[in-house]
Amino acid sequence: MKLSRRTRAVAAVAGAASIALLATACSNGGGGEGGGEGEEVTLTITTFGTFGYDDLYKEYEAANPGVKIEATNIDTGGNARTDAFTKIAAGSGLSDIVAIEEGWLGAIMEVSDQFVDLRDFGIEDRKADWVDWKYEQATDPDGRVIGYGTDIGPTGICYNGKLFEAAGLPSDREEVATLLEGDWAHYFDIGRQYQQATGKAWYDHSGFVWNSIVNQLPEGYYTSDGELNVEDNAELKENFDLLGSAIGDGLSAAQSAWDWNGGKSFVDGTFATFVCPGWMLGVVQGNTEAGGGDATTGWDFADVFPGGAGNWGGAFLSVPETSAHKEAAAALADWLTQPEQQVKQFEAAGTFPSTVKAQEELAANPTPNEFFNDAPVGQILAGRAEGVVAQFKGPDDSVIQENVFGPPLSALDRGEVDTATAWDQAIELLHELVD
Repeated sequence: MKLSRRTRAVAAVAGAASIALLATACSNGGGGEGGGEGEEVTLTITTFGTFGYDDLYKEYEAANPGVKIEATNIDTGGNARTDAFTKIAAGSGLSDIVAIEEGWLGAIMEVSDQFVDLRDFGIEDRKADWVDWKYEQATDPDGRVIGYGTDIGPTGICYNGKLFEAAGLPSDREEVATLLEGDWAHYFDIGRQYQQATGKAWYDHSGFVWNSIVNQLPEGYYTSDGELNVEDNAELKENFDLLGSAIGDGLSAAQSAWDWNGGKSFVDGTFATFVCPGWMLGVVQGNTEAGGGDATTGWDFADVFPGGAGNWGGAFLSVPETSAHKEAAAALADWLTQPEQQVKQFEAAGTFPSTVKAQEELAANPTPNEFFNDAPVGQILAGRAEGVVAQFKGPDDSVIQENVFGPPLSALDRGEVDTATAWDQAIELLHELVD
């Protein structure tokens, strides 16, 4: 199924509110207009998850006395999509700066004319700042650039060293990297060893693992030219069956996405490994601490990922056409995404930079992360980013991940259906929600 850009755009605006409700799922300063000496402007910004911007907002306000920042942070990217598309459909309510997640950037591109072309504010002068595919992701079919790149999502494996030791597995991160080197089938095989030794699950839940697998394919839910690519995709079905076999062998802890029993499951040994793009490091630490744990709980970060390099997530800062302060908003978004700020953002939240200089800084000056057993997480992620090219994401990519495959995988995790039935349920939901 492939529609013309104009047809798709009209459909996206008309149906944005209803589609959004289906989704549940990471300048060099100067104030510009309203930010000059003696002038005042209040800029609103909406982010989601853990961006690590709080201290940067204060720093910007201190350097630009005429600017006040009012920030809203939504808990998940999926809920942020709901918020954004509801307001786009209403024609009002968007902040001066809106964070857009990679997973629903394709849907935003259907209505890209609702956002400012940042070439009007000099973004082309910064094109070489970012890894090339990041800049291209934010460029619409008409050549308009609608987002300043924030982070990207190179992936490694978070693992609990204490649980590995209890199962007779190595816990040293270099040895763990060697142990887990290989494809997803190998990762599941090691998980079976762990499960047989402990009787406990290997990973938290299958939705995140499935997303990681799909992100590594040359083409995911869409082909590179925008065709829906699910129902007759033999590679996708083969990987679904592989995951189903792992679930059947007890490797999934069947956790609820974004819950983990209030964080306690990160502390009580419910699972031993966790798929970790850079921005998930903050999720692991935050949930462990919420569950009563700390650095002694045993979490570590290994320079390895099943199947090799992969990218999960990343975001952009965009300025809606409805903003009354476009120049000042662009100046703030530009500043927040400069290499210096991206390094600070990483230190605050683990979000790995999309700018080349920031990546080089983290690789050259590794800082031990106390929570992750002093792992040099910046250096590890810089290495994991090598060879990563983001997969094309179509307009309903996040809907397919969360609302088409999410419920069947949850049911499969809980033992309510078998693998074949779960696949059939996903295809039925695909026809209902996307076709």
